[in-house]
Amino acid sequence: MTIAEIKQQLTISQVLDHYGIKVNKNRHCLCPFHDDKNPSMQVYPETNTVHCFSGNCAQTGKAIDQIDFIMHHEKCTKHEAIKKAESLITGITPTQARKPIIQKENLSEIFPKLKQSLYSSSTARAYAESRNIYSAKLEAGYNPAGSGHHYKHLKNCMVFPLKDRRGKIVSLYGRSITSKGKESRHFYTINRKGLYPNYPAANTETLILTESIIDSATLQLYTSFTSLALYGTNGLTSEHTEAINQLQQLKEVILFLNGDEAGRKATTKYAAVLHKQLPEVTISMVNAPEGEDINSLIISHEPEILEHLVAESQILFASSEKKQRSLFRSIGGKEAEPRPDPVTRRLDTTNPDYLAWRKDNLLISILGGIGLYPLDRLKVTLKIERTDSRSPLHSIRHSLDLYYDDQSEKLVRKVAERLETGSREMQLAIAELTQELENYREEQVKAQTPKRPEKRILTAERERQAISFLKRKDLMKKTDQLIEQSGVVGEKVNRQILWYVYTTRLREQPLHVICLGASGTGKTYLQERVTDLIPEEDKVSGTAISENALYYAQDLKLPHKLFIIEDLDGASNVLYSLRELQTKSSISKIVTHKDSKGNMKTVVVEVHGPICLTGTTTKERLYEDNANRCLLIYLDGSKQQHAAIMDNQRKRSVGKINKKQVQDTREFLRDVQSVLKPITVRNPYAEQLHIPDTVFKPLRTNAHYLAFIEAITFYHQYQRSVRTDSQVRGRVYRDNFRRHSSSERVVKGCITSQE
Repeated sequence: MTIAEIKQQLTISQVLDHYGIKVNKNRHCLCPFHDDKNPSMQVYPETNTVHCFSGNCAQTGKAIDQIDFIMHHEKCTKHEAIKKAESLITGITPTQARKPIIQKENLSEIFPKLKQSLYSSSTARAYAESRNIYSAKLEAGYNPAGSGHHYKHLKNCMVFPLKDRRGKIVSLYGRSITSKGKESRHFYTINRKGLYPNYPAANTETLILTESIIDSATLQLYTSFTSLALYGTNGLTSEHTEAINQLQQLKEVILFLNGDEAGRKATTKYAAVLHKQLPEVTISMVNAPEGEDINSLIISHEPEILEHLVAESQILFASSEKKQRSLFRSIGGKEAEPRPDPVTRRLDTTNPDYLAWRKDNLLISILGGIGLYPLDRLKVTLKIERTDSRSPLHSIRHSLDLYYDDQSEKLVRKVAERLETGSREMQLAIAELTQELENYREEQVKAQTPKRPEKRILTAERERQAISFLKRKDLMKKTDQLIEQSGVVGEKVNRQILWYVYTTRLREQPLHVICLGASGTGKTYLQERVTDLIPEEDKVSGTAISENALYYAQDLKLPHKLFIIEDLDGASNVLYSLRELQTKSSISKIVTHKDSKGNMKTVVVEVHGPICLTGTTTKERLYEDNANRCLLIYLDGSKQQHAAIMDNQRKRSVGKINKKQVQDTREFLRDVQSVLKPITVRNPYAEQLHIPDTVFKPLRTNAHYLAFIEAITFYHQYQRSVRTDSQVRGRVYRDNFRRHSSSERVVKGCITSQE
């Protein structure tokens, strides 16, 4: 049955009767799309449409027919509304319409299982990776076919949660990763409700509307914008507009829809709707390139393109105070950040040393700002004044700790008496100010917290490629070629030594290395380029370290980390601590501190390793105890090396270096490091290996010589047999050493560099 046939056979009165909506003699009825106490919806039987004239209705300003009425009432798709309308005519209800998926299960409990399925399914991971949205940051899952306890309607779909105002998952969206038909890619649980990624925060000032959920997910991963996903070009629902209307601090809505005809038409339509509802809010649009959407842009371009396009957005509707901004943009100017309005934001944090808070006729200034620590105190110096009086008697300056109740009570009495205000009003004002300052301090503390790198998660395909690489017969030769391809110029022997030393971070007794060379020889560059090939979560770095810093480094989780020091001169205070971490794999210190009652107590502070230390220095001679624990490598200062570096610099300047290839190579070598396992190595030929008597410091050199051979074997672990050591329960080791000419070269180079 066609849409025209449905509209001919199904009247709007029949639809209203079906939903139990009564029409009075004036052809008015209560509108079901908002809280309607007086009938505000007009029924037009001659055109089979209805029109709500209430300003509170999401459908205000347009007439809707039978199918649209069903779609909005059922909160379903257009296709589902057509099927529902057809069933009202024929009396035969489609399976999907009559057998809805009843959400008896708690979606908040179901979704973590779907999220785990995304990580365990190679097919789903590959799809997410192909869309550049595979990240632990993203709230997404996967519903494989055959999942008995999940929704069959969303089988083989990458799943995203839709949330209500409280942040509870109330519905699911599924993007099929197997279907190819245009109309069979998007699915929702029945009676779709909720928003993605969630309801915008109350303090949102700029909101970006995207055409799809995956576009919004892309913005989450690659930008700091607040976004809200529409459900297609016809997907601005009443729930969207209701959520947007409640954003009291909203200043701009930016429509970032697809760069096609449908996207442009939807942008024009929704811009007008939003402007009518939000006349004091600027409505802008992003001119997406033809045929592109947000997700496709991030696949084919650098992430910065999204911020660039948003910055160049075109203002469609602007309030009077924004028109100057529109003109400024049109002539290519850079707009300055507006000063926050202390009346609407309450706490003005523009100047962190002079905070301001306003309520009614009171203006409270926090002179000198607030201290972030300790968190159990909130000491401030306040200047409180009446804004409706210029008398100096109507202002007070007072210092106190807002967490000290007696001091706060004293201030309330003093202000009430001096400024002639009610004590109850002043008590509430101080309480609200305290809460605002707590929130502000929490934001500042979070901003200062160092971000920890996320654990590297490989797709099954990337893991397979890395392991396959480690099984190559020419592994050492190919690895060296990739290291060079990743941007390391020259230093053929030294770069291989660094690579194998850094690999030993996973072993029980890692090796350590120090790069020696005069200033300007490239030692720091070499170290940076090779350490860049190690996964971020396996590294800790610092340019300077204070004397006691390592004793309080429990949060750094040092065991089996590559500890990078750019210049040992900046770590002179901690050389002893570093030596202990290298040798004993732990350091400890006995300190005293006060308990909660103020009593002094003695405690032992411990930090455990092992670490793999790497550093650089210009000093020709190091403290002997530090030198004994490290491989010492000298940089190539030859004219050929200098010429190679300068040639690379010239190529980089003219743009002949393929940056994408360099980055891809680095990522692949990080993958290779990620699949190595902490396996013990046994060298059955160790007793047959002897170093020359002429070697300087034979005890140190012999230990490093044997450990370096084990490091090379450790790197070849996927080419060795695995056996269980009966003397060490639970450990496995690799044996059957093979001789490689490249292996001998690297080992000889290592010995030569220490002589």
